[in-house]
Amino acid sequence: MTLARIDIAGAGAFGTALGIALAKAGHPVTLWAREGAEDMKASRENTRRLPGHALPDTLTVTGDFDALTADILLLAVPTQALDAFLETHRPHAPSILSCAKGLHMATGLFPTDLIARFCPEARIGQLTGPSFAQDIARGLPTALTLACADDAHGAVLQHRLSTPTLRLYRSTDVLGAQIGGALKNVIAIACGACIGAGMGDSTRAALMTRGFAEMTRFATALGAEAETLTGLSGLGDLALTCGSELSRNYRFGLALGRREAFTDPATVEGIATAKAVAAMADARGIDMPIVSEVASMVDGTYSVADAIQGLLARPLKPE
Repeated sequence: MTLARIDIAGAGAFGTALGIALAKAGHPVTLWAREGAEDMKASRENTRRLPGHALPDTLTVTGDFDALTADILLLAVPTQALDAFLETHRPHAPSILSCAKGLHMATGLFPTDLIARFCPEARIGQLTGPSFAQDIARGLPTALTLACADDAHGAVLQHRLSTPTLRLYRSTDVLGAQIGGALKNVIAIACGACIGAGMGDSTRAALMTRGFAEMTRFATALGAEAETLTGLSGLGDLALTCGSELSRNYRFGLALGRREAFTDPATVEGIATAKAVAAMADARGIDMPIVSEVASMVDGTYSVADAIQGLLARPLKPE
């Protein structure tokens, strides 16, 4: 492993966890926090977003974006806030990796496309895959996909950012990696809703399987590689997110199914992604019934029971 200076913009749970893992491996890491930087400096912990995990000595917290001067920037800003962030800060790092998952609702763009608009000179990639912030911060073995169109540059980043507990696999299919990371959140909402409504594990298995078919259909229609969806950034992330209450998208779905208020302050990216993907699929004639039903549920148009009934009433067809 080659030690490298690494900057991380965004001190949510995931950005903080990456900072902890990379700093524990010996990298000098600077973590930028939009708010709460002084509290994190004093307590050496992110008590708001990732309590119980001490910040290593090699991790520096700052509230000054100009302090980010490393060659590698990990951008851990929520997708729906990414354009405003980029408009304000205009990062200048030669290599920028998005850590956000989702489709930007206002523009219909994926995170790397948004970054390219504001940072045209940067080499841009995506870091994604099945991972919970708590696991990464604890040093539990985790594997992620690092997607970069330039495979040689991706290999350099892969070796610089992999740690003894964080193993990165690389891909050149940046679009496919982002589609997997975005759509698994939508399917996780559907799975949470079915469990919350008491419909059982068999229903969840059906939603995951047919949801994966929709993910693959959408990806190939947009020009991504179907094989990418069978990897960590697609099937792997789907399996993790659809069955654990550590997933905020799954928890949101549970609340929908139980008809309970959802009070978690964490960003539920699948809400905006469901609406954006449903609109895009409709415009392009891509059949995505589960995504469409989730979009209607989060809008309040359909109940969970209505959505499931709508899916069951579809014409029978070959698998």
